[in-house]
Amino acid sequence: MKVYGLTGGVGMGKSTSDKLLRERGVAVADTDAIARQIVEPGQPALVEIQALFGPDIVSPDGRLRRDELGRRVFGDSVARGRLEAILHPRIREIWRAQIQQWRTQGLPAAVVVIPLLYETSAQDQFDSIICVACTAGSQWQRLKARGWQDGLIEQVIRAQWPVEKKMELANYVVWTEGSLDVHAAQLAGIVH
Repeated sequence: MKVYGLTGGVGMGKSTSDKLLRERGVAVADTDAIARQIVEPGQPALVEIQALFGPDIVSPDGRLRRDELGRRVFGDSVARGRLEAILHPRIREIWRAQIQQWRTQGLPAAVVVIPLLYETSAQDQFDSIICVACTAGSQWQRLKARGWQDGLIEQVIRAQWPVEKKMELANYVVWTEGSLDVHAAQLAGIVH
């Protein structure tokens, strides 16, 4: 089985790539989805986050206040590092177990979508790395369309490696400025 790591900057097409790959029947693990699962009410990671950031980081219904957590960590590298120390080992354990399960199933290929692939030194876990990218202007337009404010966009972009560096290190680059058909064709030429 060939295992691909897929990364890229925020708003550059990782989720769209995930969707397009799944539509073709490719096995995909999404670390953002895993991150949401491990902070559900009652999960140990949520308990640790609440102990670190205080009781008001959890809403009255027991759910993580993701917007508040983001506000606190994206402007504070120390707080972000402490949060990542809680989340990243758990996330990695889950996607690595998923890869092993796919191997036992004899799948030909699988993709793990990891926004912070290089930042978490996960590149050695994959046969090849795919970086999805677009222009900075398109990135901003996409994030604004999601309702993001300028300050948050700047903080999140600053918290990640520059996409140019990710592109340079990747084995493949998928340029997401074109149509969905062009995007899908690029992925199909890589993952088969």
